[in-house]
Amino acid sequence: MVIISLIKQVPLPNEMRMGDDGLMDRTKAKSIINIDCQFGLEAGLQLKKYYPDARMIVCSMGPGSFEAALKTAVSMGYDEAYLLSDRKLGGSDTFATGLAISTMLKYLGFTKNAKEPFVIFAGRQTSDGDTAHVPSQVAENLGIPQATFCQSAKPDGKGNIIAKRIIEGGYQMMELPMPCLISLTPTGIPPRKPSLVGAIKARHSDIKVFGVDDIHLGTEKIGINGSPTIVAAVANIESERPPIVLSEGTSESALVNSLIVNMKKGGNVLQHKEAKEKAEKETPDFPIIDTRGDYKHILTWAEIANGQIARPSLELFTPARHLADQLGGDTKIKTVLIGKDVAPQAQTLFEHGADEVILVEDDKLEEYLVLPFASIITQVIQKQKPEIVLFAATTSGRELAPRIAVKTGSGVTADCTGLEIGEYVNRKEKTIIRPILHSRRPTYGESKLATILGFVYPQISTARAGTFEVPERVEGRVGVVSKFKPQPAEDDFRARILETVRGAGGLQNLFDAEIIVSGGRGATSDGLKLVKELAEALKEQGLKAEWAASRVVVDEGFAEYARQIGQTGKTVRPKAYIAIGISGAIQHLAGMKEAGTVVAIDHNPKAAIFRNADFGIVGEYEDVLPELIEQVKQGFTFGIEVSKRGDE
Repeated sequence: MVIISLIKQVPLPNEMRMGDDGLMDRTKAKSIINIDCQFGLEAGLQLKKYYPDARMIVCSMGPGSFEAALKTAVSMGYDEAYLLSDRKLGGSDTFATGLAISTMLKYLGFTKNAKEPFVIFAGRQTSDGDTAHVPSQVAENLGIPQATFCQSAKPDGKGNIIAKRIIEGGYQMMELPMPCLISLTPTGIPPRKPSLVGAIKARHSDIKVFGVDDIHLGTEKIGINGSPTIVAAVANIESERPPIVLSEGTSESALVNSLIVNMKKGGNVLQHKEAKEKAEKETPDFPIIDTRGDYKHILTWAEIANGQIARPSLELFTPARHLADQLGGDTKIKTVLIGKDVAPQAQTLFEHGADEVILVEDDKLEEYLVLPFASIITQVIQKQKPEIVLFAATTSGRELAPRIAVKTGSGVTADCTGLEIGEYVNRKEKTIIRPILHSRRPTYGESKLATILGFVYPQISTARAGTFEVPERVEGRVGVVSKFKPQPAEDDFRARILETVRGAGGLQNLFDAEIIVSGGRGATSDGLKLVKELAEALKEQGLKAEWAASRVVVDEGFAEYARQIGQTGKTVRPKAYIAIGISGAIQHLAGMKEAGTVVAIDHNPKAAIFRNADFGIVGEYEDVLPELIEQVKQGFTFGIEVSKRGDE
């Protein structure tokens, strides 16, 4: 038995810097093992309890400085450490990274037909990229099953691993045969500290360093020149909110009353900044090249949750229609619908914007599984040849898209907040590629907006949930239903879902809420009790109110992932957002910056949240919230007019 952990050394979040070329500048940043990867390391050590004789291997890809992270893993209990380090890998996108890491693993003897069973652990995603692509891409390149966004992994004594996987609104229990890959979220068992004996062992350990030639990896698909995607532009992201209006008073009651008065006055008016146009170089008189060939139309995937089309899948029709209009001609939006007895859902897709629904029905496809769904959608792509493929960046979409990208040889851009058709000026070749998809995504802690271009068709992107509005429904709109019969592959059903548990609230309620009460680490001393009570009091006043949480609160187990707001959670647009005990990390701001009015409550007057809110109270939440809840019970609704309801 072999237990393998994939890790990455990343800059500290507050020291992350991106150069003008869109690449990470690590020269002045202190580094740590990526947080999610630390939980992956611990998951491997936990599994060793069941396999005492297992070999423990840790692998990474990066510059020579990454040896420090590998030695830390050895000090925690790993036996062997390998680093893939070569200048030829510089600038690799996730596609190239997944290919390189999997090639190293194959060189070490870890293939799907290996005689010795093995499990690969990885972090869910890295803090410098936040794509969550590489685990899926490594698994696809190795041809093994995967479970991503997992909290735990234990053996069943029959050669399988039982993993608990987070999904929107709940979780799934999955059974995976070895070999397999599992990515861990920070909701798993916290990583242990290195032992003294381990530290001594690490000091004398030998880190085996490979170059690309050592593992027989060609350079055609690695590095900045071999990657199917490039960073074409980088822009700073700036807040547009006016200065905050803070409450004044010497008691909690006075502070809350001051908040009410301030909100009635209306505070400062949000002044939208005029976009400053960059002085761009004059477009050269190069010949225009259309590289699409036979690739045409836009393809989306309709995810089913609780028997209905998931809202993020409906949101995709907004950017899809925009792109289709920009492409012009007879560009159509085609949607893949997979499941058991799902044909009636096609009408919903038509009414929201689909022109054609490609229907795949099979009793074995009642629940989403990444292997068969990736295989089916790849077969659809090979037949339909779409130029653009869009997925919602849900837990399923974020693992499915990169796996399909490996199958099609395409790049994939994660968590997009903007999608446009544009051009690419290739000054080296003296040509202009037009049209080409410009996928825009916030990155490096939401401080930068990167524009990513893909040069292999189809161009694949995932759209951050909640970023785009659901298009207005056009009742009675019709389209074409095309039934598709995929080539069956029993091997795709190696992994099984043992149980699916979804709660009633969470995902859908957050998108529909007029007001969201969100708790951060500073509001957990009572387990978010007061946060939930404030949301409930607002509901009793007739408002569509819901409670939510920051990433750290979810990671610490106080809330389910479906309620997470932020870069790696949901983007919401309530009329009012009440941030309680939230420090204001830019990753969290990404999910709530579209809110109409933001009210912040925190004990730290220097918290960043106060620079991104309209109204605020500096104070202990345990003291302020009871007063605020009482005012809500007396009719205060944060300026939101309660809709009149009929007699009940």
